[in-house]
Amino acid sequence: MGFFSKDIKTLNDLFVHTLQDIYYAEQQIEKSLPKMVEKATDPDLKAGFEEHLEQTREHIVRLEQVFEIHGEAVKGVDCPAIDGILEEADDVSGDVDDKQVLDAALIASAQAVEHYEMTRYGTLIAWAKELGHEDSARILAETLEEERATDQKLTEMAESGVNRQAA
Repeated sequence: MGFFSKDIKTLNDLFVHTLQDIYYAEQQIEKSLPKMVEKATDPDLKAGFEEHLEQTREHIVRLEQVFEIHGEAVKGVDCPAIDGILEEADDVSGDVDDKQVLDAALIASAQAVEHYEMTRYGTLIAWAKELGHEDSARILAETLEEERATDQKLTEMAESGVNRQAA
């Protein structure tokens, strides 16, 4: 059985398991983003986190649509990877007193989350296409593009001022 909650025998089994993984991850991210909004001091960063919280809620709805398309129960499975990324983000932000450095740390933590999500969504899209589920691939691709856009906005915020102010 290994790392998975049940035996994975087919690509479809793996697809469903990974869908459950990212569903859990999105729910944990939804719980964590309000804390990041609260901690951020840069107004653009705070607004970006608030915007991404709304997007995350939409991502959860889209994932529920994909579960429905596949005739699968909507459920998550524990994802130690996202739990670790979010725990590290909370630890690091709790250790920073300087508000400018805190904003830089929040951006770095948010990008770690985005990069995890991008890997999961990219994989799910490839598998959905391989399995002939173009409808699911389109839904997942919409979310992947939003994740990429969020990552790019975070990079721009960091490079256009937050990192400089923290230096």
